[in-house]
Amino acid sequence: MKRTPLRTAASSASPWGWALSGALLGALLASAIWAPSRWLSESLRQGTRQQVQLDSPRGTVWQGSAQLTLSAGAGSRGAQTLPGRLHWRIQPGLTTWKLELLADCCMDQAAQATVRLGWATQQIQLEDHQSRWPAALLSGLGAPWNTLQAEGQLQLRTESLQLQWADGRLQMQGLAELDAQRMSSRLSTLKPMGSYRVQVRGTPQGSATPQVLLSTLHGPLQLQGQGQWVGQRLHFSGEASADAGTETALSNLLNIIGRRQGTRSLLTLG
Repeated sequence: MKRTPLRTAASSASPWGWALSGALLGALLASAIWAPSRWLSESLRQGTRQQVQLDSPRGTVWQGSAQLTLSAGAGSRGAQTLPGRLHWRIQPGLTTWKLELLADCCMDQAAQATVRLGWATQQIQLEDHQSRWPAALLSGLGAPWNTLQAEGQLQLRTESLQLQWADGRLQMQGLAELDAQRMSSRLSTLKPMGSYRVQVRGTPQGSATPQVLLSTLHGPLQLQGQGQWVGQRLHFSGEASADAGTETALSNLLNIIGRRQGTRSLLTLG
C-alpha cells in the first residue's frame, strides 16, 4: 500500500521531464536557426585577425547581409569598405553545405559554392562566375597595397573551379582568372599604366600544384611572371619593365614593387 504513492509521483513527474527536455531542445534548435548574423561577423573577424570584417550585419547566420571591410588587422588605419552590402545565404547539411554570395556593387548574379567536408579532406566547388570589383579595395589590406594605392577595376572569372585540401596540400581543377583593367597608382603620374591578367589554373585530375601566370594585356608598364602554389604558400617569380619613353614616369613604381636590376624590377614571392 505504501508503494502506490511512489509510482503515482513518478508517473506524474515523467511528463514534466519530457516537457522540459522538449523545451530545451526546442530552444537549442531555435537558437541555431535564428542565430544572429553578428555571430558570423565576430567569427570571421577573429578567424582573419580582423583583416576581413562584416560591419553592420543584419539577419541571421544563415541568411543575412553586411558591409564588407578589408583592413590590415587590429589597430591598422586605412580600412576600405565595399560600396553597398554583401548578402549571403547558407544551407547547412551533414557533410555538404551550399553557399550563395551577392555583392550589390559588383555582381549581376550570386556566386554559388558547394562545400563538402570529410575526415581528412575539404572540397569547395564553385559554379562558373563573373564579377567586377574596385581595385581601391585592396589598399585596405595594408602593405604593399596601401603604398601602391591602386585604382582601376578587377574583373574575376571562374570556370569549372574546384579546390580540395588533403593532408595540408592544395589541389585544384579548373580556372580562376583576374583581369586588372586600366590600372593606375599614386606612385606614377602615368594614368593608366596598363591592364594585366593573372591566371590560376589546375590540372584536369587536380593532382599537380596550381600554376600561376601573370601577363600584360596592354600598356606601358610590362608585367610578366609565373609560379605555383605549394602547400599553403605561393612561390612566384617575374619581372616588371617600362616601355621606351615611359621609364621616368614609372621609375618610382619599379623601385617599390621589386628589386631593381638595370631597367627591370624583379618580382619574387615565397
